[in-house]
Amino acid sequence: MFSYELLHIDKHTGARAGVFHTPHGDIETPIFMPVGTAATVKSLLPSTLHELGTQILLSNTYHLYLRPGSDIVRRAGGLHKFMNWNKPILTDSGGFQVFSLGDLRKITDDGVTFSSHIDGSKHVFTPESVMATEHDLGADVIMAFDECSTYGCSKEYARSAMNRTHKWLDRCAKAHTNGVQMLFPIIQGNMFADLRVESVKYVRDYAQCGIAVGGLSVGEPDQIMYEMLDVIRPYLPDNMPRYLMGVGTPDYILEGIERGIDMCDCVLPTRIARNGTAMTTHGKVVVRNGCYREDFSPLDEECDCYCCKNFSKAYLRHLVNCKEILAGELLSIHNIRFLLKLVEGAREAIKQDAFTDYKREFYAKYYKK
Repeated sequence: MFSYELLHIDKHTGARAGVFHTPHGDIETPIFMPVGTAATVKSLLPSTLHELGTQILLSNTYHLYLRPGSDIVRRAGGLHKFMNWNKPILTDSGGFQVFSLGDLRKITDDGVTFSSHIDGSKHVFTPESVMATEHDLGADVIMAFDECSTYGCSKEYARSAMNRTHKWLDRCAKAHTNGVQMLFPIIQGNMFADLRVESVKYVRDYAQCGIAVGGLSVGEPDQIMYEMLDVIRPYLPDNMPRYLMGVGTPDYILEGIERGIDMCDCVLPTRIARNGTAMTTHGKVVVRNGCYREDFSPLDEECDCYCCKNFSKAYLRHLVNCKEILAGELLSIHNIRFLLKLVEGAREAIKQDAFTDYKREFYAKYYKK
């Protein structure tokens, strides 16, 4: 039910173009996955996401566990029916959200005890319970429960978190008993090259049709993230998709693709849209700024989205400053389409062995200011 077809490798960089076959459809890679945290991409209809070219969505196990409860989603027929999305879905394990709770959680080798950010109620996540929750949700791709150590922690702590992630992965694999969902193991190791290599060597034995890189893009300098990707690259399986978790800026996406990454996700495009910021061909545009008050040009003349075809910067600025809901919707439409178009262009460039030129030309425009 799952397979990966590697179509072409850029001869200059090693960037990959392929197709990830899943029960709910094929995903052309490299791909960006919009995030629908609570079974919805904020402010956007499923039909709109289809029109934008979205191939796969990500939903969050932690949030859906708390509300409405995975049992509700299961009784509704799973996430696909619950949210009326007939294309592939990926659910994370909730690990990153739990570990982001800080003092509200306690980690042991058995699992994590945490307090809900909603009402303070106590809950426990173990590898087995997370697998049960993700089974209820019914996404095509499910993530193993891992511990994401913070940037700047000691090597001793990073090793401890990595070892715990490996032990939890073994428990996740034993608890994952159905054949209709693909379990992705997650590479950890913080910013220590030797730990990263140790982790990828361990978790790849559990990878059947997909492997993920976690614990990056968590506050470390850009070059350190790229170094970690370079370090693990020779050890990554070739015959399955490689997923870089939590990456959504154009430079991170392109640099990841150049280092053999096939999939990435982030809340960034919709989050900054709700704050009045757009990613455009010529860099970021903060539309609330006064310089756009009488700017009747499109947000991005090179974009083919509904927002750019129909509205001016002046109108978008007006909506943002009036706190109109439509502002976030239109800017979300644009930002998601912008990133989807970015990876579409990368995919075609890879097939022509022209990814280096594509990236250079994009940067020349995006960072011109």
